[in-house]
Amino acid sequence: MMKFLQKLGKSLMLPVAVLPICGLLMGIGYFLCPSTMQGGTVEGLAQIIGFLLVKAGGALIDNMQILFVIGVAVGMADEPDGTPALAGLASWLMVQQLLSTGVVSTIMPNVVEGTTEYLAFSKISNPFIGILCGLIGAFAYNRFKNTQLPDFLAFFSGKRFVAMAAAVISIVASVILLFAWPFVFGALVALGKGIEGMDAIGAGLYAFFNRLLIPIGMHHALNNVFWFDTIGLGDLTNFWAGKTSADVSWSLGMYMSGFFPCMMFGVPAAAAAMIATAKNKKAAAGLLISTAVCAFVCGVTEPFEFSFMFVAFPLYVVYAALYGIFTVITYYTGFRAGFSFSAGATDLLFSSQLPAANNIWMIIPLGIGAAIVFFVVFYALIKAFDFKTPGREDEDENTDAEKKIVLANNNFTQVAAGVLAAVGGKENVKNVEYCATRLRFEIKDYTAVDEKAVKAAGAAGVVRPSKNACQVIIGTKVQFVYDELKKML
Repeated sequence: MMKFLQKLGKSLMLPVAVLPICGLLMGIGYFLCPSTMQGGTVEGLAQIIGFLLVKAGGALIDNMQILFVIGVAVGMADEPDGTPALAGLASWLMVQQLLSTGVVSTIMPNVVEGTTEYLAFSKISNPFIGILCGLIGAFAYNRFKNTQLPDFLAFFSGKRFVAMAAAVISIVASVILLFAWPFVFGALVALGKGIEGMDAIGAGLYAFFNRLLIPIGMHHALNNVFWFDTIGLGDLTNFWAGKTSADVSWSLGMYMSGFFPCMMFGVPAAAAAMIATAKNKKAAAGLLISTAVCAFVCGVTEPFEFSFMFVAFPLYVVYAALYGIFTVITYYTGFRAGFSFSAGATDLLFSSQLPAANNIWMIIPLGIGAAIVFFVVFYALIKAFDFKTPGREDEDENTDAEKKIVLANNNFTQVAAGVLAAVGGKENVKNVEYCATRLRFEIKDYTAVDEKAVKAAGAAGVVRPSKNACQVIIGTKVQFVYDELKKML
């Protein structure tokens, strides 16, 4: 399971790397065109540019789940190929159509607008479903890419059959989700109603579950309870409508305010801790600095969160708990701010002028406190438990040196054949993958690996992380050797 989650985490890194630039574009856009957030007409060149930047960034942020479909499908497949991406996309389109509110309400007449079930299916486009469809695409590819059909259907054999298989699997998955999805969604709505009257503790629990549920996209259920008017709360809608706590039955803004110190200061500090503990600091900084800026400017934290939630889930649980703790602290300090997009500096600036805003200056001590706590906690836990956060993957420590390695032989077929023989032949290989510079073998008998023969084949050496694994150091041309090796297997 751990290997599966680590591979899934790596699969998400490609789509995650696209997201920070979107957040920056949206932050600049909101600054140039406040009307995009606050409403009103878009006038003048600066506002038009800002409007376009917001829409450009939102094009990917709002469709993040589709990026996950493709990234997971390709990353979880046995070899890099476009076919699993197509299969994953086919699965996504199938699920979105079959579980749309229009289709569901037709086959289940009791699912009507205003019910929890209807609300659940209106939120079916989310990262969890994207990851699920990506996994279906990868599974269909791994399982059916070599399928041979009867002669009269031979055109659909092999890789052409993969997307068809993914579509059939998606129908089965949709039937299961038809009953499971509203049950889970409804349970979370009930949880929200249960903690609604618990004041500061309730706000803290909400913030904790809000972050904890992001990996499966079910935080939308809680958001609808606390931010909108599902049960008569509407913390967000009332805040931006210009009301104050005197107009409602709770401290207006209490379900949003605690996110500001965490997103603006806590996330950048946690990113700094990851960079400080990274073996390959350059690679970690390249990703994490952009995610930190993105979180501070406009509160887009998904690029940071998806970079480690699957490879270090216990750390992610602690991360979610810190949101809950700081939300409770924020409640008692009287700091109140709201957001219409997310808890970044842009929303803080605009919401500070609203009637319900209070003690805005407290963001400084709260932010400093969050930065210190997030950094210390992340640094200590990463070191203590050796979490594989960005830059700490097993191969990263030697990547820079290994990138300078030159193969002794540029005949990739010959190198692959020599390496395969040196690791005990085809019968000794259970699986093989590759990273930036190494072939990563899962083997049956570690005694069958001949290190001298590996070097004689043209490789630079062998690393043995365990009895069931060995890594052959190839250098930057590893993909070409891998491609030849897969043919032989």
